[in-house]
Amino acid sequence: MNKLQKRRLWYVGLSAITLSLAATLILYALKQNINAFYTPSDLSIANTPLHRTLRLGGMVKKQSIAHDATGLGVHFIVTDFKREIPVDYVGILPDLFHEEKGVIVEGQFDAQHLFIAHQVLAKHDENYMPKDVYKKLRDKTA
Repeated sequence: MNKLQKRRLWYVGLSAITLSLAATLILYALKQNINAFYTPSDLSIANTPLHRTLRLGGMVKKQSIAHDATGLGVHFIVTDFKREIPVDYVGILPDLFHEEKGVIVEGQFDAQHLFIAHQVLAKHDENYMPKDVYKKLRDKTA
């Protein structure tokens, strides 16, 4: 092997190592930024670590919303129609937060296995209606 071939081999090897390192760093960064959530069926109360921040997603159970009389506190139940998890939240709820609507709450379980939410995200449906059509539909159902 002559000198030129050795130099090319070094460049190819160095390029392969650099690309591998870059791909590894990119995949590691993407892994940490995944914002997945767990459904109530996914979370087993016995196996869920306390005081670990996670996201819980599901539907707000019908007639489960109870507002605190003295402040901004609210208690509701998140369900996936198989299991239910009670949630406490103190703060202003999003406008789209309603019973039987999708919700994602971020928080942690306390010692009594109550989910203490720090953030509530309300999910909207995928159906877009122009404002006038929505207004007519809303007036018809009210």
